[in-house]
Amino acid sequence: MFTTRPEILGTFGVCTSTHWLATASGMAMLEKGGNAFDACAAAAFVLQVVEPHLVGPAGEVPAIFYSATSKKVEVLCGQGTAPAAATIPAFKALGLDLVPGSGLLATVVPGAFGAWMTLLRDHGRLPLRDVLEPAIGYFENGHPMLPRVSNSIAELTDLFTGEWPTSGAVYLPGGKVPEARKLFRNPAAAETYKRILAESESAGGNREKQIQAAYDAWYKGFVAEAMDRFCRENEVMDSSGRRHKGFLTADDMARWQPNYEAPASVDYHGWEVFKIGPWGQGPVFLQTLKILEGIDLAAMGPDSAAFVHTVAEAMKLAFADREAYYGDPDFVKVPLATLLSADYAAGRRKLIGETASRELRPGSIPGFEQQVAQAMAALGAIGGTAGGGATVGEPTMASMVAAGRRGDTVHIDVIDKWGNMISATPSGGWLQSSPVIPDLGFGLNTRAQMFWLEEGLPASLAPGKRPRTTLTPTLAFEKGEPRLAFGTPGGDQQEQWQLGLFLRRVHHGLNLQEAIDLPLFHTQHFPSSFYPRGSRPGHLAVEESIGEAALAELEKRGHDLERSPAWTIGRLTAAEKSADGLLRAAATPRLMQAYAAGR
Repeated sequence: MFTTRPEILGTFGVCTSTHWLATASGMAMLEKGGNAFDACAAAAFVLQVVEPHLVGPAGEVPAIFYSATSKKVEVLCGQGTAPAAATIPAFKALGLDLVPGSGLLATVVPGAFGAWMTLLRDHGRLPLRDVLEPAIGYFENGHPMLPRVSNSIAELTDLFTGEWPTSGAVYLPGGKVPEARKLFRNPAAAETYKRILAESESAGGNREKQIQAAYDAWYKGFVAEAMDRFCRENEVMDSSGRRHKGFLTADDMARWQPNYEAPASVDYHGWEVFKIGPWGQGPVFLQTLKILEGIDLAAMGPDSAAFVHTVAEAMKLAFADREAYYGDPDFVKVPLATLLSADYAAGRRKLIGETASRELRPGSIPGFEQQVAQAMAALGAIGGTAGGGATVGEPTMASMVAAGRRGDTVHIDVIDKWGNMISATPSGGWLQSSPVIPDLGFGLNTRAQMFWLEEGLPASLAPGKRPRTTLTPTLAFEKGEPRLAFGTPGGDQQEQWQLGLFLRRVHHGLNLQEAIDLPLFHTQHFPSSFYPRGSRPGHLAVEESIGEAALAELEKRGHDLERSPAWTIGRLTAAEKSADGLLRAAATPRLMQAYAAGR
């Protein structure tokens, strides 16, 4: 099968990410003697520099990893929680029915830095300086600005000059939009990381003690103090059309910490697939697999109308359950065992017909009837089930320019020579999301926009609660052996694009690059996770490269078809360890910036 680029093969290590400089930096850590965890963290810090419209230092990250030492899979939760003052009554008192999608009100504790320090402290091998130096160098000495970053800044010029001047000071040097493919610097961000590194090394002791000192500088030191001060002293324009201060405080920062969790998982045709829990949308992937388990996908072509229709209809059912049942299990009871069970999936499977559904149909679980009814009523009141606006929230690539002020996400997969494996999906803190804090050189995140301001829902806002994130990396074992690490940016589309990759790999025997290069698809049938939370019942976006016959068949089946140009959907990356020990990696050609490397 023709592919846009070769699947990377090697034995020493592989790294793949959504930007070539991050991939190269990750490989550099492996060459220094670091492991997959060092490499993933280094790549993540570089992505904050080179893709600031997709991720920033004050964002969040879930990671799922396999340790060759402990022989187990764990989830590292770097998803920050809502500030103590961020209550539903506090938002209602401001006259708000939705959490804004930008500004300071939507900020949760920035969790990514703490997660990376925790991973490095507990599982890495290299000194912190080695891991941070590539990012610091690109911040200080410059990196070639992507055309899409330059375009995003151009669209934000009025906002940066009129409302967010601190962002203009960084992203409009000399009052001008930075040129694409020219060097761009962010000295303030470089100084922040240099100061963290200096405080770390001045602590003395071993690498673990120094990494802990870096963690403390962020959550109990000068970084937390700068964030607290900015939120207290500044009223910032947000997507509500009004100016507001933020709820985040230094005390919120000091109280929070990342944690390790057991993953959610299901068995599927000889594979075991691992995802984050229901505080994210990861179980949607697992539910969809169980629904599809009783259907002969192998008999359908990997780019056939039957395949696309069947997978899309299964996903609609799983996403409906997301709206009715998913939330932070530290705060709400989530019947995950039932949702992932074979019996429940069999009942859901019966709802897949020959034509496209236009209904949001969560399943019925005894004891949760009132919750489901309340969730559906709340969604109807907001307009989420009535197609109230065709927003895509965290946008697909085709809509990135039109989305303007919204951001997206990045992704990294690494496998090293020892067999360690990690998949991570950093996001948040986009240059579009919140104004730059001058003392730090970057802005805050807006992940709280995923909370509902309706009482009693699984994803209702509460202090100390995790928003139901869309960030969703994946690991998979085959016949009990660690095999795949994969993921993608894309908000609500993340599970959908990953399913296409995984199912084509499992049922059609395609290699990673072949599976990534085939036409991709997704639906926005269900309520968006992002402000203003609209939906498009019956919607199905498919790349036109699937062919006219398949497109016509999908329209015949009743899908509200969005014909997307070829190479405009998805930003998948993936890595694999074959049964013979050969390492493989691949990255999407879409946007022409994701790359895999290995040797």
